Amino acid sequence: MRLRDIPITAWIGMIGIAIAFIFALFAPFIAPYGETEVVGSVWQIPDAQYVFGLDNLGRDILSRLIYGARTTLFVALAATVISFSLGVILSFTAAVSRGLIDMVFSRFNDLMMSIPTLIFALVVLAVLPQNIIVLILVMAILDSTRVYRLGRAVALDVAVMEFVEAAKLRGEGKLWIIFREILPNTLTPLLAEFGLRFAFSILFLSTLSFLGLGIQPPSADWGGMVKDNKDGIIFGISAALVPGSAIAILAVCVNLVVDWLLKRTSSLKGGRGDA
Repeated sequence: MRLRDIPITAWIGMIGIAIAFIFALFAPFIAPYGETEVVGSVWQIPDAQYVFGLDNLGRDILSRLIYGARTTLFVALAATVISFSLGVILSFTAAVSRGLIDMVFSRFNDLMMSIPTLIFALVVLAVLPQNIIVLILVMAILDSTRVYRLGRAVALDVAVMEFVEAAKLRGEGKLWIIFREILPNTLTPLLAEFGLRFAFSILFLSTLSFLGLGIQPPSADWGGMVKDNKDGIIFGISAALVPGSAIAILAVCVNLVVDWLLKRTSSLKGGRGDA
C-alpha cells in the first residue's frame, strides 16, 4: 500500500488522532496551567489569555482539555486492548474447538449481551470501589462481548478453509492454528473493529463520567468536564461545549480511519498473511 492511495478523509482522521495522543503524552509540557490550578474567576469568557475561558471553579479549560485527553485516551485504550485480547482469544478458541466449548462460550456471551450495557455498568460501578482499574475492567468485560461475536464470525469463516484443514492434518495444536493460521487472516476486519470499539469506549467513558461513575474529580476527563460545566449553558456559557466538541471530533476521526480500513476489506482471502 502506497501513501498516496490513502484517501484524504483517512489522513484527516489519522492527523486528528495523532494530535490527541500528542496532547495526552506531553500534557504537562503543552498545557499552559496545571490540571487543578485555579487561575481566575468562575466561568470567565474566552480571551487572549484563556483561549477557551475558565470553568465552574476558575480553572483553565484548555489546560484541563489537554490533561483530559491523557485520562480519556488512556482509559479508553486500555479497556479496548483488554476487551479485544479477551474477546479474540475466547472467540477463536470457540471457533476452533466447536462442540461444548463453543456452545458454553456463545450462550454465556448471549446472556451478557442481553443485559443493557449502561445499566449493568452503573450497577457494578456503584457497588465496587471507584478507581481507574475497576473502571477499565468493567468497560473491557462489557465490550469483550461485542468483540467475541465478531471474532467468532470471522474465525468460523477462516477455520473451514483448506490451509487450516492442512494445518490440522499436519497435527498442529490449537494455539498454532489460532495465532499462525486464523489470526493473520482476520487482522484487517479486527483492526477496523478495534478502532470502532475504541471510539465507543471513549463515548462510553464520557457517559459514565457525566453520570458521576467514571473518572472521579479532581482528575480531568472530557465527560466529567461536560458534567461540571453543564449548568453554564443556562447562562449562555459555552464551557461545556468545548469538551463535548472534543469528544465528537475524536470519535469522528476514529470513524474516518475505520471506514477506510473497512473499505480495504472486501473479503477474507486464503493463505497465511494474505488478508
